[in-house]
Amino acid sequence: MKLSRREFSRLIAMTGAMTALGTLPGVGATIAEAQSESPASGRKFRWGIVGLGRISMGHFMPGVELSKTGKITALVSGHREKAEKQAAMYNVPSPSIYSYDNFDEIRQNKDIDAVYIALPNSMHAEYTIRAAKAGKHVLCEKPMATSVADCRAMIEACRKNHVKLMIAYRCQYNPVHLKAIELIRTGQIGQVQTIESAFGFPIQAGEWRLNKKLAGGGPLMDVGIYSLNACRYLTGEEPGDIKANASTIDQDGRFTEVEENDAWTMKFPSGILASCTTTYGGDTGGGGFFKVHGSKGWIAMEPAFPYQGKHLTAHVAGGQDIDMPGPDKDPADFVRQADHLAECVWENKEPKTPGEEGLRDISLMSQIYAAAGLRGL
Repeated sequence: MKLSRREFSRLIAMTGAMTALGTLPGVGATIAEAQSESPASGRKFRWGIVGLGRISMGHFMPGVELSKTGKITALVSGHREKAEKQAAMYNVPSPSIYSYDNFDEIRQNKDIDAVYIALPNSMHAEYTIRAAKAGKHVLCEKPMATSVADCRAMIEACRKNHVKLMIAYRCQYNPVHLKAIELIRTGQIGQVQTIESAFGFPIQAGEWRLNKKLAGGGPLMDVGIYSLNACRYLTGEEPGDIKANASTIDQDGRFTEVEENDAWTMKFPSGILASCTTTYGGDTGGGGFFKVHGSKGWIAMEPAFPYQGKHLTAHVAGGQDIDMPGPDKDPADFVRQADHLAECVWENKEPKTPGEEGLRDISLMSQIYAAAGLRGL
């Protein structure tokens, strides 16, 4: 979904025309140069940051600086003054600061290997496609997009232009989440029977996430995706038989465009049942949770999804109890993501969470909305 310049400026105080470009020449050389680099070359993997908001400035950019592989070499923002301050912090040269108007000029910048896209949800597709046409690899924040069609267009653009597309499912790279998956795969809690998960928070009035054009929907598109994705990677299966409800309880003016609460159930091919909720009106403890019930034990993680402080507990076959606080400090999750995409480019392998992973979640969220009587994605 595209916004006019006037809408975009009014809603999130950024400038930029949304100009769709055709195929650009000269892409192949950029891709070849990026893929030819390796840790042995001594050159870092070079990142352009698209959107200077809380997640990019507060988490991803510090993560790149702490990574084994990365360096920030370009910035894209509608606020020149903000960009210049960040550029000074990360030694980004002035010519490598771009606006949304001249974004496509990144094609000519050989000091950009990949871009990290941290824009409002409805803008992910356009800037992923434009980055692909400019010959740059893409790490795109979740949700991947606001429609199934946009997800498919993003995948096709990256395929056609021979660049990697990775979706930022940071929990799939986190060691505490990987431990939970290991306990399930090795049968230490027996056959999984049911899963419960929730994630939500009381949203403040004025957030762009309450605007349907920018967000695509309510809490399902923001924090609900964590529970949905967790059920999928914990089981290793794709769900069906989805039933759902949505509601808005607080009539205080915040929820004129998006729903306040979503709840849904899923049945997996093995028979596992999952029950999930997400909310913009309630509090799930600051980081959400999941609990997996097996025939020989259980696994719980609470909080499950924050940037730091994750905590895994379990009771496994044989009566052993596990208590595993996550040792990581923010931005460790973002460090892993940055290093993973760099390694995928250097070794020419597919990211663990490619565009197809994002497409699957958007397709399922579309089904959840439809099952709740709302418009699908």
